[in-house]
Formats: sequence, structure tokens, C-alpha cells
Amino acid sequence: MINRYRIVKKISEQEIRQQVKKIARDITNEYQGREPVLIGVLNGVFIFFSDLVREISIPLKIDFVRLASYGSGDVSSGKITLTKDIELPVKGKPVIIVEDIIDTGSTLSFLVAHIKEREPESIKICALINKLERKEKEMEIDYWGFEIKEGFMVGYGLDYNEKFRYLPYILGLEIKD
Repeated sequence: MINRYRIVKKISEQEIRQQVKKIARDITNEYQGREPVLIGVLNGVFIFFSDLVREISIPLKIDFVRLASYGSGDVSSGKITLTKDIELPVKGKPVIIVEDIIDTGSTLSFLVAHIKEREPESIKICALINKLERKEKEMEIDYWGFEIKEGFMVGYGLDYNEKFRYLPYILGLEIKD
């Protein structure tokens, strides 16, 4: 099983912690005196989201959505399905969408349009990883931890067929068939 993968990049626990703290400081500074609603995109974001929320030092509210576009492969299917919607009201409130990784931008574009229908004050985007390789939709990312040119990333919540989420660091994998 392990011979099916070749590690091509690693982002250490320490590098991740540093970037999470930096993003949290930036959000804290920008939203002083306000109470943003952070919306995490499940499943991959759960570890990053948890660490980020604990580092932000202002009041905030949290909610989650779940969208599906990958199925069981390593390439997006292109079809986006909303399987869990937000439950908190966001009308007139600042919203920050928190993603683990932005790949093609299609899922995020779909989600932004969906949340705009609820008339928030603003929508900002936060991602642990901005992947540059397969962009189909350009999105302005307001807060991000790492830019990656290409590759399939796992660990720290990111998975391949529900494997590798538990790793405390991130690996870039080449998947051999």
C-alpha cells in the first residue's frame, strides 16, 4: 500500500503552526470591535479551522458547510453538491469562508455565490493552501498560509480516499496507479 505513493513535498508541523498564528493575527487585527462569522468547509478543514479559531482573540461565531466535488479520486468531478448548509444567519454580518485547500476554485466560487444570496456585510476567503496548478475560477484569497504550484496534498485534515487526514504535517504525494 505505501509503495503506491511517493512523497514529493513536506510542510512541517512548525511551519503550519507559524502560518496559522499569522493568519489568526491578521483576522484579529482586521475585525477588532466586530464579530465575524467563520464558515468552515468540511471535511478537510476541521483541523486547520480548529487551530485557527483557538488562535483568534476576538469574539466570533462559527458554522460549517459541506460540499462535495471530489468523490473518491484525486481530481475534481466538476459537479458540486451542497450536502450541509450554514445554519447561522449571516445577513449584515462579516463572513470569512475557511478552506483547507483551494484548487480549481470552482467549489469556492459556488459557495461564495450561495452565501451572497444571504446578504452578508462582506465575504472574505481564508485558505491554508492556495494551489496554483489547476485554477479554473480566479478568486481573491484574503488570508492564506501556503502557495503550492502543483501536486496532491494530504495530512493536517487533507485526504486521499479518506486516508492521511490524521498526519500532523502536510505531504505532497505522487500517486502511482
